[in-house]
Amino acid sequence: MTAPAPGPRTGSRTGVTGLLLGCGALAGPLYLVTGFAQAFTRDGFDLARHPFSFLSLGEGGWVQIANFVLTGLLFLAMAFGVRRALAGQRGGTGGPVLLGIFAIGMVGGGVFVADPAFGFPVGAPDGPPEVLSWHGTLHGVAFFAAFPALVAACFVFARRFHGGWSWYCAATGVLSVVPVAFLGSEWGTVLLYAVAVVSWLWVSAIALKLRAEI
Repeated sequence: MTAPAPGPRTGSRTGVTGLLLGCGALAGPLYLVTGFAQAFTRDGFDLARHPFSFLSLGEGGWVQIANFVLTGLLFLAMAFGVRRALAGQRGGTGGPVLLGIFAIGMVGGGVFVADPAFGFPVGAPDGPPEVLSWHGTLHGVAFFAAFPALVAACFVFARRFHGGWSWYCAATGVLSVVPVAFLGSEWGTVLLYAVAVVSWLWVSAIALKLRAEI
C-alpha cells in the first residue's frame, strides 16, 4: 500500500521551505569565495593584517558591500526556512532568531563600512583610526551582534541534533570563540579567517541538513 501523495498546500509549503534553506546553503560558499577572490587581487590587502570588512573600502569596495548584504539576505531567508522546518520542535524558536540576528548583522556590516586603517586602502594610516566615524562604530555594533548570535546558534543546534551532527555543532561553537583571546595579536586576524571558513560553512551545512530532512 503506497502512501498518499502530498496535497497541494503540503507540497507548496515543503517547496518554499526547501527554497529558503537552499538560500542558506548557497550563502556561506558565496561569501567566502567572493571575499578570498578579492583578498588576493586587491592592491595592498594583506590577509595577515586586514579583515574582510576592509574590502568594502576604496575603489572596488562596492563588491564586498554587495557581498555582505546579499549573503546576509540569503542567511535571513534561511532563518525563515529553519523556522518553517523546525516549527514545534527543539531549536525551532531560538535557532531561527539567532540566525536572523546573525544575518541582519551581516547586512549591517555591509551598509555601515569600517574606517580605513592599518594601511588599507593604500594611503590609509598605518595604525588604527584615531577617531571612529559613526559608520565605523555601527559596523562594529553589527559585528558584535552577529558573531555572538552565530556562536550561540551553534550550541542551540548541538542540542537539536544527535550524534556526529551534535558534536559538529558544539565543536564549531567552541572553535569560533578561540580568536577572541588573540584579538590584537599578529595571529588574531589569521585565526578570524580560519573561524570564518569553519563557521560560515557550518551555517550552510545546517541548511543542507535540514533541507534533506523536510
